[in-house]
Amino acid sequence: MKTGLCWLRRAGAALLMVAALPLNAGVNVESVRIWPAPDHTRLVLDVGDAIEHNVFSLSGPSRLVIDLKNSSLKANFDSLDLSGSPIRRIRSAPRNGTDLRVVLDLKSDIKPRSFQLEPNQQYGHRLVVDLIEEGARKARQEAQPTVTASANGKRDIVVVIDAGHGGEDPGAIGPRGTREKDVVLSMARTLADMIEQKPGYTARLTRTGDYYIDLRSRTILARKHNADLFVSVHADAFRTPQPRGASVFALSQRGATSETARWLAKSENRSDLIGGAGGVSLEGRDDMLAGVLLDLSMTASINSSLGVGSTILEQLGGVAKLHKSGVEQAAFAVLKSPDIPSVLVEAGFISNPTEEKNLGSAAYRRKLSEAVFRGIDDYFTKTPPPGTLLAWQKHNGNVTSQASQYRIQRGDTLSGVARRMQTTVSELMQYNGLNNDRVMVGQTIRIPAS
Repeated sequence: MKTGLCWLRRAGAALLMVAALPLNAGVNVESVRIWPAPDHTRLVLDVGDAIEHNVFSLSGPSRLVIDLKNSSLKANFDSLDLSGSPIRRIRSAPRNGTDLRVVLDLKSDIKPRSFQLEPNQQYGHRLVVDLIEEGARKARQEAQPTVTASANGKRDIVVVIDAGHGGEDPGAIGPRGTREKDVVLSMARTLADMIEQKPGYTARLTRTGDYYIDLRSRTILARKHNADLFVSVHADAFRTPQPRGASVFALSQRGATSETARWLAKSENRSDLIGGAGGVSLEGRDDMLAGVLLDLSMTASINSSLGVGSTILEQLGGVAKLHKSGVEQAAFAVLKSPDIPSVLVEAGFISNPTEEKNLGSAAYRRKLSEAVFRGIDDYFTKTPPPGTLLAWQKHNGNVTSQASQYRIQRGDTLSGVARRMQTTVSELMQYNGLNNDRVMVGQTIRIPAS
């Protein structure tokens, strides 16, 4: 009997101990990353599970407090590179026994925004805290639109190049770990350099570094620059390694229909111009007329997108395998600009081992960028926008008052330059007094008027 009573006492004590334990043993903050951008900085905390949190600002001095319920710190904040961000330093300490408080000492006041992300193929649960620098964002929004003019007083064609993904969003990842965001940023920079070198063109990038811009903001930036063309660069992926080949996409009519409805529903869109500089404004229009104007603008934009997409695809076919023989159409968010021709270039399938290896090569990426540029130039040479230098040249039989110049880049050949500038090697050699077709990086050559 005594033995039975002792057993019951021990069992009861064990039950009491179990009941006293917390139901959740706590969530660890396992690691941390930071992504500075021109108008905001993104702080990402890798956490073991969904986490209850509270974020608030303090002033005098400027601080941001992040309170995490029932959590503990395993990450090392001291290893973070805070350069380019508004953060001076990061402190942390336990709070209320089971909670964690993280304090960001700031250089200036910011507007915080926080949200949680579900696990994906690369990361687990994440708590994201955006530090929005209102002054920088306002200055960016109020920046003067891009207006460039040549020596003849004719404006340049503006091409906005969008490197997909960035920052916390790596995009597709190849079997060897090649990240889409890195490949496409490299291509976008190369393409922008080529466009800048050609008289009559100006290039702008939506992102210049490793940070993320939301999809709508990318098209807004294109409008801010008065873009004549928006080119978004990506690298495709599939669940199996077999698919391969480059592709070009334009907006589908289905995507255009949904975008028209969105624009009509948003009152702030009424003041935006349709058709770029000197276009038609929706402000003050009734829904029926506004809908007709939008439909006409979207249809014209899609037709132009299909045109430039076809010339780009034709050029890509000379340097890479094509996934499809024609321009495809889909409802990609970055293509939904009602007044700017927009295309999305898939440089290849990064999930294919061979194409991942190719995309990892700077020489191959340069060939792809050259092909995209030739496609853009071919299209605008045939159908230049009114008021541009290319339109003036076409009207005057492509005769310019003086020869243009081109600075040789790494990987250039004289035959490649001749092809892009729509001339011949012999003409370039004769015009520049060259004895052979060898050129050096940094060398400036004159391009004869065609």
